[in-house]
Amino acid sequence: MSNPLRMLLALCAVLAFAGCASRPPSAPAHVSHVRQVAPTILVSIDGFRPDYLDRGLTPAMSRLAQGGVLAAMRPSFPSKTFPNHWTLVTGLRPDRHGMVDNNMEDAAIPGVKFSLSNKAAVADPRWWGNAAPLWVSAERQGVRTATMFWPGSDTVIQGVRPSQWRLYDEDVTPTARVDQVLAWLDLPPAERPRFLTLYFEEVDTAGHHFGPTSPEVNRAIANTDAAIARLVEGLRARGLGANLVIVSDHGMASTSPDRRIWLDDLLPAGALRQMTAGAFLSAFPQPGFETQVDKALIQPHAHMQCWRKAEIPARYLYGKHSRVPPYFCLPDTGWEITTRAYAATHRTDHGNHGYDPFAPEMRALFLAKGPGFRRGARPPVFDNVDVYPVLARLAGVRPEPNDGDLRELGPTLAP
Repeated sequence: MSNPLRMLLALCAVLAFAGCASRPPSAPAHVSHVRQVAPTILVSIDGFRPDYLDRGLTPAMSRLAQGGVLAAMRPSFPSKTFPNHWTLVTGLRPDRHGMVDNNMEDAAIPGVKFSLSNKAAVADPRWWGNAAPLWVSAERQGVRTATMFWPGSDTVIQGVRPSQWRLYDEDVTPTARVDQVLAWLDLPPAERPRFLTLYFEEVDTAGHHFGPTSPEVNRAIANTDAAIARLVEGLRARGLGANLVIVSDHGMASTSPDRRIWLDDLLPAGALRQMTAGAFLSAFPQPGFETQVDKALIQPHAHMQCWRKAEIPARYLYGKHSRVPPYFCLPDTGWEITTRAYAATHRTDHGNHGYDPFAPEMRALFLAKGPGFRRGARPPVFDNVDVYPVLARLAGVRPEPNDGDLRELGPTLAP
């Protein structure tokens, strides 16, 4: 054997040994890296404030930001999880797409309250059918999609499901979630998804329980960043120049027991039927209490403003949908609306969201990097409806009519 050949074989052995180190699953031999449309991966880190990147706990995301696009987004109103996740993938505001809150009722679906804990309601297509998310439009246009958790993605929407999807399970670890996305990208080219979603809730959960400045939130930030690092390394190992779009649905504000507005001091028990309380109040007056409720709520309050549904300020673009209750009250950011009975029987949390989307604490993250983006772009704060047309363009999908446009994010896209 010639010396050059012997040296070449030795070098191959060294490279093979180096590849045995712990890392995300490598691409199988059948995966083709022939140039094609880069996959777009939409990642949600629930409750991640943009300023969390300043804590020195996110080396992976900070590296992406250095060479990519970084901005703060203004969530749609109300700044809750389901309304804003649905806005991100439909480009419609909650008043138009119908997911007006995490908790809702609909006269067309009598006797049912939609809530995060009501799995049957969450799986009912009637709650989601007002809008087509991007994966539905993509599948209809022949573009394969895969959803590793996203609100609404495990429900049949307008008769369509993603090509690949998983039923939401909070117990699935961040590592397993990333590895599932990478496994979908390892499928043969004809089966490989072009648009994918990935969802992490740990930061939001810690923010609620312990507050946004807590050590527990810092640990959740670091854990999620490690999952992002695993995803980035897995894409690199596969030679995939994916467009990675990392967003959050809203921010998080600190709360405390000494910043509470007691409904007991305003109305007698039984006067209201609450739909949501806490970071805002949405409610129905009980029969016979209509005049009393109106008088008690529609007046000046310390740390709170209340409106009849039709009088919610126009800047919130909210209040026309039939699922919005007749009365809506919004406290100052960090204050909560509750009752003494509720406070006595539930744990005290130290963080919340749902407040005015113009409050800095409610801002959401937008971080993007990939062949579809310019390097180092820093757009000003923009409305999160503008994410949808960007995703549609990257995925090569004809968008549905939507509330977003490309005036803010268009300049961040590569030619």
